[in-house]
Amino acid sequence: MTPKHENLWVFIEVLNGSPKSVSLELLGPGRLLADAACEKLVAVIVSDDVSAAAKEAAAYGADQVIAVEAPEYGDYSTEAYTHAICTLAEKYRPSTILIGATSTGRDMGPRVACRLRTGLTADCTALDRDTETGDVLWTRPAFGGNLMATICCPDHRPQIGTVRPGVFKKGDRHDGNTAEIIREDIRFPKEKIRARLIERIADLDNDTVDLETAEFIVSGGRGLGGPENFALVRDLAKALGGEVGSSRAAVDAGWISHAHQVGQTGKTVGPRVYIACGISGAIQHLAGMSGSDTIIAINKNPDAAIFEVADYGIIGDLCEVLPALTAEVRKLKA
Repeated sequence: MTPKHENLWVFIEVLNGSPKSVSLELLGPGRLLADAACEKLVAVIVSDDVSAAAKEAAAYGADQVIAVEAPEYGDYSTEAYTHAICTLAEKYRPSTILIGATSTGRDMGPRVACRLRTGLTADCTALDRDTETGDVLWTRPAFGGNLMATICCPDHRPQIGTVRPGVFKKGDRHDGNTAEIIREDIRFPKEKIRARLIERIADLDNDTVDLETAEFIVSGGRGLGGPENFALVRDLAKALGGEVGSSRAAVDAGWISHAHQVGQTGKTVGPRVYIACGISGAIQHLAGMSGSDTIIAINKNPDAAIFEVADYGIIGDLCEVLPALTAEVRKLKA
């Protein structure tokens, strides 16, 4: 008899010895989905140094850690990582695998799914489980972001999906948590790795913009009228101790770099407060910020779609409203 598929896996992506934030974020919804199916939550780590990532995975709730550690896994490569994950999946037969929709996850996920002869739902923004069938319900933008589709994979296992960074918030960290650690010796010949990393060049702007963990984000859109008015957005963000975001329209116009973009083709964020300045509220942008705790919209058009999702709305001229808000924030902090 073929053993059944069971347990939910979260692939823990490691960079420079530390787990990426999105991997730890996925342990939260992974816990809920695993508990709903009475399964274990398993963190899967492939790296040349798994110690720190294994400790973090346990602290954020993993019941078990499956670790593959070898020198050839120091830098990500499609061939080596796909081989390691597929070898583990064929041995342990997980029911579900969650992967962060990073450049690594987007490259590795489809290869793993193809090799395991199953499906993959990419760039998910919500997760749930069908209580009758046990299938995971994967929600993602479809048709250019104009609607949200919910997809399931009833006929094949494991169910695999990539999830955007920032969609879920990291759960509470508990240093006292422990997890069973299973070490697997899976090697991959270095000569079979067809591409290797020569040099990692930091995007200085991207490194200094931390939208995914910011508690306050002030975003500007086409309604700002020009790049010079981003100075007003920056002033308010600085007063709040937050970050500057933007819509795609502002990025496409060359007013600000892509590192600041929020939305379907940018970053998905979930701050305590999101202030949308001169942003109309296209569904592609809403897909990236609708998880914010409080949304404040500032727009001179009273019929702008952004007001339909905003908790608070200000109809007025940005050039008057933003300096007034900034002054009030500074006064309160003083």
